[in-house]
Amino acid sequence: MSDTLLVTGATGQLGRLVLDKLLASGTKPARIIAISRDTAKLADYAAKGVVTRQADFDDAASLDAAFAGADRILIISTDALDAPGKRLRQHLAAVAAAKKAGTRHILYTSMPNPETSVIPFAPDHLGTENAIKATGIPYTILRNGWYMENLFLSLPHALSTGQWFTSAGAGSLAHIARADLAAAAAAALIAASGESKTYTLTGAKAYTTEDIAALVTEMTGKPLQVIQITDEQLAGGLQAAGIPGFMIPVIVSFDANTREGHISMVTEDAATLSGKPLTTLSSFLEANAAALAG
Repeated sequence: MSDTLLVTGATGQLGRLVLDKLLASGTKPARIIAISRDTAKLADYAAKGVVTRQADFDDAASLDAAFAGADRILIISTDALDAPGKRLRQHLAAVAAAKKAGTRHILYTSMPNPETSVIPFAPDHLGTENAIKATGIPYTILRNGWYMENLFLSLPHALSTGQWFTSAGAGSLAHIARADLAAAAAAALIAASGESKTYTLTGAKAYTTEDIAALVTEMTGKPLQVIQITDEQLAGGLQAAGIPGFMIPVIVSFDANTREGHISMVTEDAATLSGKPLTTLSSFLEANAAALAG
């Protein structure tokens, strides 16, 4: 009998893409279990035959019920960053539920270099990885690099002013498209392997902020000057812009992490898992030039 494949966070942007990739691969819908706090948002998948179940990461009993009978479980990390320790507690509850369900393989979306990263939520990922390993269940850790889509958080405003303020210095990173991460995750979830592996998923080339600005100018026709500032100055600018206080150190840490070289790696893991070429940054920027330019 074929394994049942469970995806948490199925209504999220990454989760829905994973479901789409599973279905596109020819996986029978009845093998797929999609988990969400609000299953009404999964009605389109239920109509295709996907099994939908309600669960809340803050409700251990709901996780136990939702995970029952799942052979391979993909735990997509939550976005609970508003309270210290909340995200890790949620993840640990999911890992415990997976073990209780007798799952044969646990997959988890982590982040690159959580051991050394300066990003505040890195310990959440490292703690989850360690908890998964402690279960003794075969696992696949997917250390997802930064989404290309994250550039929408800064580029539209930067292009509107012509200035991109950053404290990333000469640091570089290899952004990867969300769809490429979903394809890799779906392929790993489908795989019958019982081996335990950790993958770091990045784009095919690392770029500095200046490199990205040059590409953006080329694609949009709008000049974009990169202005290097300190972490403290960046934090002050974010505060003046009205960014919620709890998010300011997180956003600043992204640039610091890049500057210190903790996310400069380039791997072929994503393409190897999916078996398909990755989206290039230039093609992503070209396809989204109008949206970025506003």
